[in-house]
Amino acid sequence: MALNYDFSNSKICFIDPVGYLEIVWLLKNCKMVMTDSGGLQKEAYFFGKYCVTMRDETEWVELVENGFNLLAGSDHDRILQSVKELQEKGQACFENRLYGKGDAGEKVLKVLQTA
Repeated sequence: MALNYDFSNSKICFIDPVGYLEIVWLLKNCKMVMTDSGGLQKEAYFFGKYCVTMRDETEWVELVENGFNLLAGSDHDRILQSVKELQEKGQACFENRLYGKGDAGEKVLKVLQTA
């Protein structure tokens, strides 16, 4: 499928597939994620990045319900609208941690020490 768009003056960069460490670096340094990958949607959240998912459904409904991920399917206009919508949101809402504060290990250790 031809994209019929000149990306040479765009901030969008198309790259070949990369390994996990390169993905981690890219997630840390990107502005936003656009993907059809289930796993990358959640990784984007952990790195504090909004995600446009180019699928019609997701395993991570909580990310959609809380506005961290927008489902755009494969529709050109929905994809562009989703990108625009997330660009306008900023990063402030990532203070809301859906999966805890990262202190589960400390809590488990305290329970084990008192048992």
